[in-house]
Amino acid sequence: MFTGIVQGIATVAALADRPGLRSFTLRFPPGFADGLAIGASVAVDGVCLTVTELEGADAARFDVMQQSLSLTTLGTLAEGSRVNVERAARDGAEIGGHPLSGHVDFTATVAELRQPENNHVLRIAVPAPWMRYVFPKGYIAINGASLTVAEADREAGWFEVWLIPETLRQTTFGEKAPGAALNVEIERATQVFVDTVRATLEERLGPLLPALESLLRERGLNPEALAGGAPKLPR
Repeated sequence: MFTGIVQGIATVAALADRPGLRSFTLRFPPGFADGLAIGASVAVDGVCLTVTELEGADAARFDVMQQSLSLTTLGTLAEGSRVNVERAARDGAEIGGHPLSGHVDFTATVAELRQPENNHVLRIAVPAPWMRYVFPKGYIAINGASLTVAEADREAGWFEVWLIPETLRQTTFGEKAPGAALNVEIERATQVFVDTVRATLEERLGPLLPALESLLRERGLNPEALAGGAPKLPR
């Protein structure tokens, strides 16, 4: 498990393709790899990877399967690329963000960037099937960072996050321009809640559900809104 609090930025020092997988060597910031061992888990831009080899005091190698390369942004990395990293949480660790599994659900795209004073706003375009899990003030993980959704427009298919200077300092978000791809992991409690509501509606309404969905869309709502929105877990 991970906390969603990015601990530093690593650099891709080398990569090599082998049948069915790609090996990455990451160079970490000072102190990050202290006590790191083969078999340990590290979130790399939100993807849970396993250390397969240690290379000196500040670098490690990871093997990434073809499926992960195709479903996440890891397949686009090259030597010199910078990534957010977090080591697996230890028992009793403070959860400063929200619990993450390191299993990316989908990739999204930076649609717009705004920079009001001391803020950095990313508008992120999301594939339509996933927007049902995105709620204003809800949690979401982007490239391994636990963030809060500021605004969301389901019909238009986007949500926004506002980033403070400290978040920009500790992550690679300041390097992301419109068009950049991002790894997204939905907050699991929200996903379970929404899917449960939808399954209940389908069970109770049966063939009437499409008509209800059409009526709700005309009113700017969606079936999940009947339950009053998704809950937030306490930090």
